[in-house]
Amino acid sequence: MLETRSLHSLVKVFPDEPLTETAYRRATALGNEWFSWQTAYRSSFGHTLRNIQIRLSSGLLDRVSVRNVGLVPSEFPCYPDHDEHILRTSVGLYPDPLHPISENGLLIPPRQWRALWITADLSGADAAPGLYPIQIQFIHENGSVLAEETFELEIIAAALPEQKLIHTEWFHTDCLATQYKVEVFSEEHWRIVEKYVQCAVRGGMNMLLTPIFTPPLDTKVGGERPTVQLVDVVKDGETYVFAFDKLKRWAQIGDRSGIRYFEFSHLFTQWGAKHAPKIMAVENGVLTRIFGWDTDAAGESYKSFLGQFLPQLTAFLRENGLERRSYFHVSDEPSLEHLPWYSSASELLQTYLSDFPVIDALSNIEYYDKGLVSNPIPASNHIGPFLERGVEDLWTYYCCGQYKEVSNRFFHMPSARNRILGVQLYKFAIAGFLHWGYNFWYSQYSERKLNPYQTTDADFAFPSGDAFLVYPGENGEPVESVRLNVFREGLQDLRALQLLESFIGHDEVMRLVEEGLQEEITFNSYPRDAAWLLTFREKINERIRAAQPGR
Repeated sequence: MLETRSLHSLVKVFPDEPLTETAYRRATALGNEWFSWQTAYRSSFGHTLRNIQIRLSSGLLDRVSVRNVGLVPSEFPCYPDHDEHILRTSVGLYPDPLHPISENGLLIPPRQWRALWITADLSGADAAPGLYPIQIQFIHENGSVLAEETFELEIIAAALPEQKLIHTEWFHTDCLATQYKVEVFSEEHWRIVEKYVQCAVRGGMNMLLTPIFTPPLDTKVGGERPTVQLVDVVKDGETYVFAFDKLKRWAQIGDRSGIRYFEFSHLFTQWGAKHAPKIMAVENGVLTRIFGWDTDAAGESYKSFLGQFLPQLTAFLRENGLERRSYFHVSDEPSLEHLPWYSSASELLQTYLSDFPVIDALSNIEYYDKGLVSNPIPASNHIGPFLERGVEDLWTYYCCGQYKEVSNRFFHMPSARNRILGVQLYKFAIAGFLHWGYNFWYSQYSERKLNPYQTTDADFAFPSGDAFLVYPGENGEPVESVRLNVFREGLQDLRALQLLESFIGHDEVMRLVEEGLQEEITFNSYPRDAAWLLTFREKINERIRAAQPGR
C-alpha cells in the first residue's frame, strides 16, 4: 500500500507525474564528500497517512540525515523563448526545499509521488572505507513497517582535496533582518547571519559578500534597501572618522564558519557606476544619509570620501591579516554604454586599491582590454572571447539571462543541467564562480518583502530558482534546497577531477571525461542526461581508486 523506490539525486519528483525513473541502489563516494540520493514514496491508501516515522539503520548512522522534499509554487517557471532542455513549462508546484522531518513524522497524501532526500556527510573526520548498506523504513503509528528501501554506499579510500574554486553566492544581510523581523546587527541578527554563513559554506561557498556599505544591488533608482552597513562613519565638516568594529566581527564569523575570502560590496551603483551607494553617517549627532542616488559618482564630495575611507580600510585589512583574502567591486553588470562612468570609477579606485583584486560581473571584453578590471567575470554565454584572449584566473557567472543552452538551476530545468557546471569549470580552469542570489527574498528592485515559500520569482521578474538557494526556517535556521545540494555535487565533481589530475594529468583526465562523446564539452555543448553524469563520476572514482598507493 506504500510504494517506494530509491532514486539518484538528479531526479525531480513531481506529485502529478508518473515516476518513470528506474531504481538506483548503489554508488561510490570519496571521503570528505557529501553524497545524496532519494527515496520516492507514494501511498495507495484513500486517506492521508499521518505520523509516519522514518527509521534508519546503517554503520554510517551518525553521518546520515533525512529530509523531506517540499513543494513550492512557480507562477513564472520560464521565459517564453526557452530552449528544449527543460522538464516542464507549466505553472504549478515544483520540488525544492528540503524540510527537516518533525517529531510527529511525515504526512503522506494519497496517490502522489513525494521524496525523501538522504545525505551521507563524509566530511570532517575520515569515514572508514568500505561498503555500507543504509536501510530506510517507513513506520506506521501502530509500529508496523509500511515499506523499506536499502541503498549501498561504498566509500573509497581517497579524499576530495580542498576546493580551489572561489565561489560566492551573494549574501543579502538585509533580507535576513526583514524576514525574521529583527533589528539589523542586533545580537539576534548576528546569530542568524552566522547560521546562514555556515549553511553557505556547507553548500560550497568560500567567499562572502560583505556590506561595508548597503550594497547598491537590485535597487530601484531613487529607492533604498534597508541599511546594512558594517563601517560606522562620523562626519565632521569634510572630515570623516571610521570605525571597523562590526566589520571585524563579520570577519570573525567568516573565519569560524570556513569563509576564506571576503568581497566588499560595490562602491558604485549597479548598471552604470553613475552614483554612490547608500552611505549613512552620524553628523551633528544625527544618523543621516550622506550619499546615495543623488550623489554624482565623479563628484568631488564622493572622491574626497573615498580618499579618506579606502586608505583606512586597507590599513584595517592589513592589520587583521585580511589583505590576501579581500576583493573589491566597482559596479555590477555595466554594459558598453557605461564605459565612461565605469572608467572614471575604476581609475579612482586603483589609486587606493592597486594591491587588491577587483572583480566585476561584466560581459564586454573592452573593459578588460582597457585595463579597467583585473578580474572580469563574464556570463557563461559570453565567456568565449575571454577564453580566446587567455584571460588569467578567469571567473564566470550566470543569472536569469543565461537560460538558453548553458548550465543553470531554475526550477523547470533538470538537475543534470545544474550539476554539469563542475565539469565545465574543470575543463576551462575557471578560477571563480559568482551568482547573485543566495537569499534574495525581495521583489525585483527590492520594492517589497516576499514570502519565498509563496513567491519564487521575485514578482514575475526572474524564473523561479534564480533569486535564492535557501529558504527561511524556524528559529533562524536556513532550509536548504535541492538546487543547493545538486550544485555542491557539481563542485565535488570538480574536486574529484582535480584529484585525478594529480595522478594522471589534465589531458588524460579530459580524454577520459570526453571519451565516447560526439562533441567536446563547452559551456553550451555538453551531455544533457543524468545517466551520463552518474556514469562519468563512477568512472572517475574508479580511476582514483586504482591510482591509490598500494593498488
